[in-house]
Amino acid sequence: MTRPATEGGGAPAPSAPASRPGRSRLRAQRLRSAALFLLPMLAVLAFVAGWPLFRTIWFSLTDASLDDLAGAQWYGIKNYLEWFDYGDGEGEYFGLLASADWWNAVWNTVRFALVTVSVETVLGMAIALVLNQEFRGRGWVRAAVLIPWAIPTIVSARMWAWMLNDQFGVINDLGMSLGLMERPIAWLASGDTAMIAVMLVDIWKTTPFMALLILAGLQMIPRDIYEAAKIDGVNPVKVFWKVTLPLVAPALIVATIFRGLDALRVFDIVYVLTPNNADTTTMSVLAYQNLFQFDKFAYGSAASTMLFLTIALITIGYIKVARLDLEGSGR
Repeated sequence: MTRPATEGGGAPAPSAPASRPGRSRLRAQRLRSAALFLLPMLAVLAFVAGWPLFRTIWFSLTDASLDDLAGAQWYGIKNYLEWFDYGDGEGEYFGLLASADWWNAVWNTVRFALVTVSVETVLGMAIALVLNQEFRGRGWVRAAVLIPWAIPTIVSARMWAWMLNDQFGVINDLGMSLGLMERPIAWLASGDTAMIAVMLVDIWKTTPFMALLILAGLQMIPRDIYEAAKIDGVNPVKVFWKVTLPLVAPALIVATIFRGLDALRVFDIVYVLTPNNADTTTMSVLAYQNLFQFDKFAYGSAASTMLFLTIALITIGYIKVARLDLEGSGR
């Protein structure tokens, strides 16, 4: 059989690649299948999250009260900020954004999130590095480390409230027995120590969560890398900074995002340990108080909306700074 003639006597041209229309149809079919699988989840999410969020934003723009939600009237942005003219050329701003209580709650929330997430990340990394090593009883140690995280937050808060009590708490008794304290301290009542106590309780409870996520990232690092570094005589500290930390960074970033979101909307541990304490009031606590305790439903809805916007902006900013690849494109 003779070959087909080619121009210039050269080798025959290679066969044409698969047609692009076929690839496009296959991609469109996959996208349709993915959309069909995601549609029920998106519908449920819109019902349980989207609709309440929309209603909260709507109520923040009305004069709604808890006993007459159906009769809410349009109020505009007055719950957020309003200028009241006294009629003599002077006036004053009112509303959430002009409230010292709100900005105090914002400061308390941001301070709580920054301190707790930072400490929990460092301690979680240290615990994960230990649990990643081979030693006898490692499984039991891993299970024991998770106990604080497994305990419900309300139970943990009540337990620590008794331990930190200034009259019969074990913390004060132990400190005085060891000579570290001269007299009992009202940890949860004093403005100087209330936030510190709340942070310590949260760190005790949530550090295992960070350790668990970081440990999962460490487990994905190939052992061959460490064996090669050991053969080359690389210092363990240098191995951590040059090998371990860069490879575990994706898991570390995910862990800090999850923990940061949780810390910014903290409510239960603060409300149980230090109820009605301005030194520890967070944005979530302030919103709850106005929604249900002070019968200022519209004002509380405005606080809830601002809490949502604050968390959303911080999350988007963190993702942009960390340059996370949310689409999985590998770029």
